[in-house]
Amino acid sequence: MRLPLLIVVATVFSASACSINTLSVEGQTKEPDPSPTASPAPPPAKPAKLLSKLRVTERRQPDDYDRDAFGSPWSDTDGNGCNQRDDVLLRDAVPGSTTVAQQDGCDHDVLAGTWIDPYTGKTLTFDDLKNLSQAQAIQIDHVVPLAEAWASGADTWSDDERRKYANDLSELLAVDGPTNASKGDGDPAAWRPRKDYQCAYARRWIRTKYRYDLTVDPSEVNALREMLGYC
Repeated sequence: MRLPLLIVVATVFSASACSINTLSVEGQTKEPDPSPTASPAPPPAKPAKLLSKLRVTERRQPDDYDRDAFGSPWSDTDGNGCNQRDDVLLRDAVPGSTTVAQQDGCDHDVLAGTWIDPYTGKTLTFDDLKNLSQAQAIQIDHVVPLAEAWASGADTWSDDERRKYANDLSELLAVDGPTNASKGDGDPAAWRPRKDYQCAYARRWIRTKYRYDLTVDPSEVNALREMLGYC
């Protein structure tokens, strides 16, 4: 018995819809839409709220800070074959500007490129980062310096915890070398980047201290609140 034309068309349309649902988009299979009953991920807490949760103590000036306690600089903690300096240089460079080479197990030893220094807004361009003077002109900064972390609680951590902190990519930025030297170990009460970057800087500082359960002192809190006012 021949089916009515309307039923045939509906059947074909239904099968086509099922096929479309798994079509590839730019080489990747598009998964079906999630169930409408699935709970969305909670939004990240606002920096001001995180700041209010930090433990406030009087500022410490420990005399036993030891850089070596954080391990050797720029370890390959993520196991991709490249040390953290090359990872950060590649991540923070102006897209498409870098020249990289294979070095041992690393497929992105960064040789040259262009960066926008977040602290000053200056454009930094280098054509030979194997040249010591050029390499020193772009540095990898710990947003919350290691000495500051030490004074805020890292002196009680294990060696592995300190090594993890020192190589945490979310805590590292490629910045202008002389500017990084002027920052030194200063906290926000002692040193600030350009005004246009102070909001982002304060947010990053607060989230780092919150994530690692580091303390803040009253002058630091006041400076962070002021910088959040530029957001």
